[in-house]
Amino acid sequence: MSQLEVIAHLKIRPGQLEGFKTQAAEMLRITREQDTQTLRWDWWINEDGTECEVHEIYTSEAGLVEHNMHVMEPRALLFKDYAFDHRMSFYGDVSQNLRDLAQKYAGGAQIFSFVQGLEATTSV
Repeated sequence: MSQLEVIAHLKIRPGQLEGFKTQAAEMLRITREQDTQTLRWDWWINEDGTECEVHEIYTSEAGLVEHNMHVMEPRALLFKDYAFDHRMSFYGDVSQNLRDLAQKYAGGAQIFSFVQGLEATTSV
């Protein structure tokens, strides 16, 4: 399979922005040290500090699975203490296995299929 793009959206618990940032930094440290197939994992916080998006790109679906194994425990702490309302969107071909994992760990995900872009086209 080709690259997999993901956008995770979450809300930050009131009064927990600094703890959220600290936990995000820890997760980024682990990702840098352990992941071998993560190409992008960028965290974005809105202006009032209440919502976050994580823009992710993996070499393949297996890269996302590997990444999730590495950050499972610190992610659980993130949602326990600092964040809620986790939603995910996948961009690309997504196996049933990944759909099942998204359902189990993130309450499901929206799946988007590529239609057309600057570099390539697909017949509709």
